[in-house]
Amino acid sequence: MAGDLRHRRASAEDGGEGAPSAGEEAAANGKDGAGEPRGKREALGWLEWGRGWMAIVGEFFFQRIAASHLANPLELPPLEGVSIIVTGATSGIGLEIARQLTQAGAHVVMAVRRPKVAQELIQKWQNESSETGTPLNAEVMELDLLSLDSVVKFADAWNARMAPLHVLINNAGIFAIGEPQRFSKDGHEEHMQVNHLAPALLAMLLIPSLLRGSPSRIVNVNSIMHTVGFVDAEDMNLRKRKYRSWLGYSNSKLAQIKFSSMLHKRIPAEAGINVICASPGIVDTNVVSSISIFFSNHLFYFSR
Repeated sequence: MAGDLRHRRASAEDGGEGAPSAGEEAAANGKDGAGEPRGKREALGWLEWGRGWMAIVGEFFFQRIAASHLANPLELPPLEGVSIIVTGATSGIGLEIARQLTQAGAHVVMAVRRPKVAQELIQKWQNESSETGTPLNAEVMELDLLSLDSVVKFADAWNARMAPLHVLINNAGIFAIGEPQRFSKDGHEEHMQVNHLAPALLAMLLIPSLLRGSPSRIVNVNSIMHTVGFVDAEDMNLRKRKYRSWLGYSNSKLAQIKFSSMLHKRIPAEAGINVICASPGIVDTNVVSSISIFFSNHLFYFSR
């Protein structure tokens, strides 16, 4: 024990691990990491929270105006020879992403929980494009983001091909509005696992293939809801506070942005891998499938 104390004292004198961090000293003095009293910091937190909701309301009412000058759908350049993995590609935004990329000539891998549904979609797209006589270069691979084992299995299967990957689009997500708190078999709150942890793991595991496809990119589909989220590293599963589904979703999206920023900074520039977060705006998709019909009709009235 004396040896351990000597080691900690020496580490403290050298600025090593034994020295208390600024955050630890602030906590001991009743202040946060920024050196401000806790009460003041909480007030600023409420202000930021209010600004976040204002941003959400602003996007809700004005996104159509802001995007009115854009063509729909956007014209894509020829993408022959480009390999793209799209998660959650059987419905909503992911379905449209996969369809348009496939029609542009890309090799699209639909990473989905329901392979049969994805196969049927590919057949439908092929029938629709039969007039051109050009076969679509799309395939299906099974991926369940509620299982980290499934994520590892998927990445291993793709990396084993030793093929380049040019784009990973982490689109799949859940927003179980009004639902009780649920946990994956891995022990994580479902929003946090599906929207952040599993996509983050997938991106990390696929870096070897992304390096082979360099210049390449990781695109994480995010949400304006991140503006009302917070990340508590000691309570990622929201066990210490009252659970609300919108908070679980918002926190997961903020965690995704923080991870994306960190990953982008840590990947050397010469690797040629860009990490991007993109918010599609407010879109009526299956992500909010649990919302009531009444609320859905009113929520999306102004965005139609």
